Amino acid sequence: MKLNRSTDMALRIAMLAAVTPARTTVDELAERLELPRSHVAKVVQRLQRLGVLVTIRGRSGGVAIAEAAGQLTVGAVVRAFEGDDEVVSCEQPACPLAVDCRLRGQLRRAQAAFLAVLDETRLADLVDGPAGPLLLTLGPRPTPPPAAVPL
Repeated sequence: MKLNRSTDMALRIAMLAAVTPARTTVDELAERLELPRSHVAKVVQRLQRLGVLVTIRGRSGGVAIAEAAGQLTVGAVVRAFEGDDEVVSCEQPACPLAVDCRLRGQLRRAQAAFLAVLDETRLADLVDGPAGPLLLTLGPRPTPPPAAVPL
């Protein structure tokens, strides 16, 4: 199972916000995670609605991790961003095997097991240990100087 880009971004944004001691901006998050600003803004808005982030408007505003966000599970965030869709669609187009197919049931079990594992991990668990300090070092990679043009 592959997570969509928004889900991946949401988890990384939540992790960075969790270890950042002060409020940060969408621009700073985008720069530090090397992600498009417009996508980061949309994901931050969704994370705010989920209660993962707190956003404050204005000159001294910014984004911060919500107080109770650390107790949310990774599974809850993944479900919120991925939805409840099945791994495969048996209806579009209609599958001729649907009546007696065992694959769909096995894929449902696998998806449930995948999410059950993610339900065992809290967002706070993602930034414990060496991950927290490492996240604080994130930033854009320096641009190499232009190559010299031989004369």
